[in-house]
Amino acid sequence: MIQLDTIDKTLLGLLQKDSKQTNKELSHKLNLSVTAVYERIKKLEREGVISNYVALIDKKSVDKAFVTFCSIKLSQHTKDYVVKFEKEVTKLDEVLECYHISGDYDYLLKVIVSDMDEFREFMVKKLTTISHIGSTHSAFMINEVKHTTALSI
Repeated sequence: MIQLDTIDKTLLGLLQKDSKQTNKELSHKLNLSVTAVYERIKKLEREGVISNYVALIDKKSVDKAFVTFCSIKLSQHTKDYVVKFEKEVTKLDEVLECYHISGDYDYLLKVIVSDMDEFREFMVKKLTTISHIGSTHSAFMINEVKHTTALSI
């Protein structure tokens, strides 16, 4: 595991807020040369600390504001069932996140679609066609109280 110093942590915080900042802008904020900022970013990318750069899209502006959390229970917990479920669920575009969890259910999915009709279609024609699903439970988002992609470092 890479050791992050204070400057690395500050740099990561700045990049998480806005990764489109230029190295020149970052250098002013960090009191470093542009070259030093560039080298630090390259090191963080090489070491896997920075894994990707993305554009965050407003769900409402692309008609994908219906958020559902689906709890999935497999009918059995064999390796074959787990591997098959995980392979199949990663192919579903509507599933933005999938977590193998402990507790009453085996998986928690974050599903985003346009409305209840599209969610029903997703459940009937896609999710429940994956074999070995024993049961599902869905909870619909009423209001997004907090959403962030930034990690506190």
